[in-house]
Amino acid sequence: MIKTFTAILTVIFLAGFHSASQAGSLPSDAVNAFAIVSDSSANIDESRNRLPGILSDAKSLMSEAIISDFHGDTLEVTFLLSRIFELMMEADQIGEMNLEDQEEFERFNSTFTDFYTHKLISVQDSGTLVMAEKIRADITEAYEIEMGDTKFIVVDDRDGHIPLVRNKQVDQFINYFQTKGRKQFEIWLKRYVYYKDLILPILAEHELPEEFIYLAMIESGLNPKAYSKANASGMWQFVYATGKQYGLSRDWYRDERRDPVKATHAASKYLKDLYHLFDNWYLALAAYNCGEGRVLRASKLHQTYDFWQLKSLPRETRNYIPYFLSAAIIAKSPEAYGFKIPIVKPFQYDEVVLEESADLAVLARVAGIKGKVIREYNPELRQSATPSEGPYSLKLPVGHKAQFLSAWNVIPENERFSPQFVTHRVRYGESLWTISKKYSVSIHDLASVNKIRNRNKVRVGQKLKVPLKGGHVWGTGNNGGPSGHTKRNYKVKRGDTLGQIAEDFGTLANKIRRWNNMKYGSHIIYPGQKLIIWVKES
Repeated sequence: MIKTFTAILTVIFLAGFHSASQAGSLPSDAVNAFAIVSDSSANIDESRNRLPGILSDAKSLMSEAIISDFHGDTLEVTFLLSRIFELMMEADQIGEMNLEDQEEFERFNSTFTDFYTHKLISVQDSGTLVMAEKIRADITEAYEIEMGDTKFIVVDDRDGHIPLVRNKQVDQFINYFQTKGRKQFEIWLKRYVYYKDLILPILAEHELPEEFIYLAMIESGLNPKAYSKANASGMWQFVYATGKQYGLSRDWYRDERRDPVKATHAASKYLKDLYHLFDNWYLALAAYNCGEGRVLRASKLHQTYDFWQLKSLPRETRNYIPYFLSAAIIAKSPEAYGFKIPIVKPFQYDEVVLEESADLAVLARVAGIKGKVIREYNPELRQSATPSEGPYSLKLPVGHKAQFLSAWNVIPENERFSPQFVTHRVRYGESLWTISKKYSVSIHDLASVNKIRNRNKVRVGQKLKVPLKGGHVWGTGNNGGPSGHTKRNYKVKRGDTLGQIAEDFGTLANKIRRWNNMKYGSHIIYPGQKLIIWVKES
């Protein structure tokens, strides 16, 4: 059954797919769905741009995610989703697509969105990166807002605040959060307590109502690493173009849409611009959801700036304001709606300015904290090292700065910083694919760093910056292995994936990573690579 299961996981357009975790095996309707082979040798026309290759790799990662989800490997599924979203965001930045590419991109995006919002079981209840969007989608599907003459109960209408009102629609959403969406809203309340001392002062600095913190709550669940089907990223869910317009950069090292400080400043500027355009907070919120053009057209059509009269707005946007109001009303008085105010240590940090690139594992060790903590405090970082160009302000938990500086100053220079690039001069017969294999890096990363749109067009003598896996892997690994397990040495074959290898040996992909000191962020394995695998004795 295992071999059959692995073989059919190249089928990723999952029409009517029901989770394998519920049925105990992969449903037969997945076998008959639209099949797409994810092998990199598939016949793909790459003469136009990098999009076909990006989608091919995304499909391959999606197959891996299905395997990992089947085995309940939540950590691996979360990592794979992150990698797919990275590829989708990269595809979104390529620029104008022709009709064929646009249709293929939208088809995969639609299928992938359905996959991660409805089909995955291992991450559904873990508060992971996609849950806020799933809840909003569920609400949008569940309720049809009746626009027009509406009776309101005013909850809060003070000067300098967004008016909070209750009506039939708002009460529907309040009831949703008290029942079906209760567990997730409790997670949001914890994040609200965690981030409010960071966000509220920034809103005050921009002279914005404090209620806008609840906008980040409904957009992302206050999760700096949240993604959406529209390729929006971060706590405030900026798409690439809008983020760039408001000063949020994205490069090899970082995506500032995930920086809670910079993104909050950018969102504040954007919201102020929307308010100056409409002179109405509800319309500014609606425009944040669907764009100012749609709101302007609806206002012109209905000859009013009353949000509740704009019946021609998209259904999601008509639900958006009641959704926002329900979250704001509950979060202002949680106990009145059956929620307890969580006790959470707030997000507080000190900053250390680094002049050169440094490996995150080294930084964490010097600061005396875990690697995941340094990533939590610096969620904008995309690689295992800080940026190499210009100074970078590293955030550390309060109380660790003094220890960091004293330990950092005694570390030899050659152990502090990790060379992140080497220069490669293209030789006759080489391509991006052969160069990427030579240095064991992703072809998409290689193309992205060098801003290459068409990955078939590299010329002899051209100098390319090749990103390297940075730094040292600290710790001893898992040399002794878990008790009751025997050590196996496995040589990777062409076409192998971590998920398939893990399945063959009855283990999980994240364990293979740990046993072989493989960092998340370096997903590629290659033919001939030797892996240590610990197999449970039968």
